[in-house]
Amino acid sequence: MQVTRIAEAPSYQAPEHFDMACLRLQGREASRTEAMWVGLSHLLPGGHTSLKSSEQEKIYVVIEGQVIVRTETGEADLGPLDSAVIPRGETRALENRTNRPATVLLLMEGT
Repeated sequence: MQVTRIAEAPSYQAPEHFDMACLRLQGREASRTEAMWVGLSHLLPGGHTSLKSSEQEKIYVVIEGQVIVRTETGEADLGPLDSAVIPRGETRALENRTNRPATVLLLMEGT
């Protein structure tokens, strides 16, 4: 078993993420994984990502607050414990349009 305590979770900078703080909970520099990694992102009010695609499938779970997940075909307003799957190659952006911070759990392919 590999345990990552939140107090020891390494931070990381994700390209084209603005007004966001990201922590690696599992995978990459946090632990050895074979198929995926898990991150936790805190979005400040106005925090967002660019509208981009990825070669990895992604699952977003909102832990706290409200987050808009936008794709080229529409958008979804997600609240606590709502989730969305973004397939490989689909463009997506995350946005916090509220005046309160939001927290999102990210599960992503790759190690």
